[in-house]
Amino acid sequence: MGKRRKPSPPSRARLAVLTTAVASGAVLASGTAHAEPAPTLASVKEQVDRLNEEAEQAIERFNGFQEKQQKLQGEANRIQEKVARGQDAMNELRTQLGVVGAEQYRNNGIDPGIQLMLDSDPASYLGRASVQDQVAGSWTSLLKRAQDEQRKLDQERAEAATTLADLDAVGASLNAQKNEIQGKLAQSEALLNKLSAEERAKINAQEAADKAKAAAQQAASAERAKAAEKEAADKAKAAAKETAGKGAAAPQTPAANTPPPAANTPAPPAAGGRAATIVQFAYAQLGKPYGWSKTGPSSFDCSGLTGAAYRAADVSLPRTSQEQWKVGTRIGRGDLQPGDLVFFYPDLHHVGVYIGDGKMIHAPRTGKNIEVLSIGVMPYMGAVRP
Repeated sequence: MGKRRKPSPPSRARLAVLTTAVASGAVLASGTAHAEPAPTLASVKEQVDRLNEEAEQAIERFNGFQEKQQKLQGEANRIQEKVARGQDAMNELRTQLGVVGAEQYRNNGIDPGIQLMLDSDPASYLGRASVQDQVAGSWTSLLKRAQDEQRKLDQERAEAATTLADLDAVGASLNAQKNEIQGKLAQSEALLNKLSAEERAKINAQEAADKAKAAAQQAASAERAKAAEKEAADKAKAAAKETAGKGAAAPQTPAANTPPPAANTPAPPAAGGRAATIVQFAYAQLGKPYGWSKTGPSSFDCSGLTGAAYRAADVSLPRTSQEQWKVGTRIGRGDLQPGDLVFFYPDLHHVGVYIGDGKMIHAPRTGKNIEVLSIGVMPYMGAVRP
């Protein structure tokens, strides 16, 4: 039996080829394992919605800081005017003090007793001495006034310095909010730009479908409420007819199972009334673009639109949605009337004008136009009637 030959070792060239092939396979395998999955339309829409909501929250904060900046600037201007007037008064007092001081120096150069002894006309000297006493009194009065004015001027300067420091701090916060807003809007736009026109159209269609579904649910809920109200009214009417048939002496006690009367259906605003003016203004803005931190007339953000609508009716509202929530009377959802302010999200960062039938007019977000929308689409928090 012959000896088995040992296999010859691979050549260096063959080793190099094998090593390269194995390494390439490892790289391909690694690249395949770590590849990021393509984002779905649903995930893109979710991210865009979240970024837009965060941007709107930052916009309301920006509006608050902007309003505060305007108030502080007015206060700083007022205080600085007071400081300037105080400085003018001090300069005038210093001039008067210089005149009186010079006069006192001229008349008090020699001891009064020696002057009386040397004076050839003592009566004349005594007259001059009386004038000198008056000059001394004027000097004392001017000094006191000067001290009081200086203290007041120092206080006003300190107040001005504090107000200007607050103004600088608010300005820094304003810039920070502006950068945050622009950053979130840029992220949202970048996400949408990665999509094809067809994909963007699908997102818009889904958004429209979601709004239509919410509006349908709201309409169904309103119909159920109307039906319940009609049923209650019919039962009450039947009970009243039955009671009338038993005679006037019959007790007017309602049946135990009779439901309580339903809330009154909100009436449309009277022609020319305040509510009509507010709603008509809101309707006139439909189709105008949303503009963050804008209060009209060509574009609005949400609280800018509500503030402008109420200004049209000679009612002044605070600048931000959170502050508008604090103005007026809280209204239950069943008691809403056209012209009421309706608020959304737990932090109240969105507001619209109620127009009746479960709908509002609002300025939605960047890239959208002012529109009519069901109040059931967003997380409803409550309503206010300023």
